[in-house]
Amino acid sequence: MGSVDAERGLIRQVVRDLPGYQPVDSLEAVARETGHTVHALIKLDANENLYGPSPRVLEALTRPDDYHLYPDASQQAARQALAGYTGADPDRIIVGNGSDELIDLLLLATVEPGDEVIVPVPTFGVYLDRPPLFGATVRVVPRRDDFDLDLDQIEAAIGERTKLVFVASPNNPTGNLVSAQQLVRLLRTGVLVVLDEAYFEFAGRTLLPLSREFENLVVLRTFSKWAGLAGLRIGYGIFPPALAEAIWRVKQPFNVNTLALRAVEAALADLSVQMQKVIRIRLERGRLFRGLRRLDLLQPYPSRGNFILCRVARGDAHDLHRRLLARGILVRKYDDPLLRQHLRITVGLPEHTDRVLQALREIADEVA
Repeated sequence: MGSVDAERGLIRQVVRDLPGYQPVDSLEAVARETGHTVHALIKLDANENLYGPSPRVLEALTRPDDYHLYPDASQQAARQALAGYTGADPDRIIVGNGSDELIDLLLLATVEPGDEVIVPVPTFGVYLDRPPLFGATVRVVPRRDDFDLDLDQIEAAIGERTKLVFVASPNNPTGNLVSAQQLVRLLRTGVLVVLDEAYFEFAGRTLLPLSREFENLVVLRTFSKWAGLAGLRIGYGIFPPALAEAIWRVKQPFNVNTLALRAVEAALADLSVQMQKVIRIRLERGRLFRGLRRLDLLQPYPSRGNFILCRVARGDAHDLHRRLLARGILVRKYDDPLLRQHLRITVGLPEHTDRVLQALREIADEVA
């Protein structure tokens, strides 16, 4: 009997063509590869908050509960807490198993076969990979040399079948913001604009208030970054009322588990403590940027996220990645031609900054 792969009629062509998400290696795998212990590794490749969640969240996660029962399908308590945090009507808020799930649900609710989705690149790869699974064509629009949006080109790409545009602020991996003027210009085109604010706490600025003015704006956010809860996969979105109603119809009823819903409430109840960690990361971002800029090895780009994208000015980016890995430092490399000569470094703890800068100084001497 032939393998599944050999059964050409079984797997959809769009799935066979999909490159698939390339996750970063686990710490255990990297430890085996490099000979370092897991605890000796510095993980700066996935934009996680290395300070972790607040004490109240940790306490809430250890509290006994009725785990034999399904979670609240209406997400009522979490949505009320999020309404207090965002100022949005709770009826417009939906919690997802990460914002990735909400992207899928958006596409499921809105896209017809043959529709088009516009994605300014470089950006988060999920915007590119997921629409074809729902029958949409992705139209990429290159950003400007400074990674700012090219609004003229985006508007020129909008056609009769354009269903939505994805933009992120701050953008991953480039770290730059979308201005209010830019977003308003996109919204005035009438297409659905999906604004991903996964890193907005590190920027200290949000464009969410525009959702009260424009009914074609969706704002996505996450607890993975600022709240240190990447392992629980909690995202949420603020949707126009009609779209929120549609997504409730298509989403799985118990899409977010009990612990994740509880963590939403606890994190928002401990907001002042968690935001102190965010402030520390902002300060450390500045110190890391200044340290990187003093080296002639890298050209760092200004960032409003918890990461800094760097163009490798001397040598090869993948070779530099290997040299850092040999020292137990994990950063993000890219195969995308637009970013092939770049590395992204997550802002970690002060001692991580010290170790990264020291390693880069050593490497700079080696490749001189």
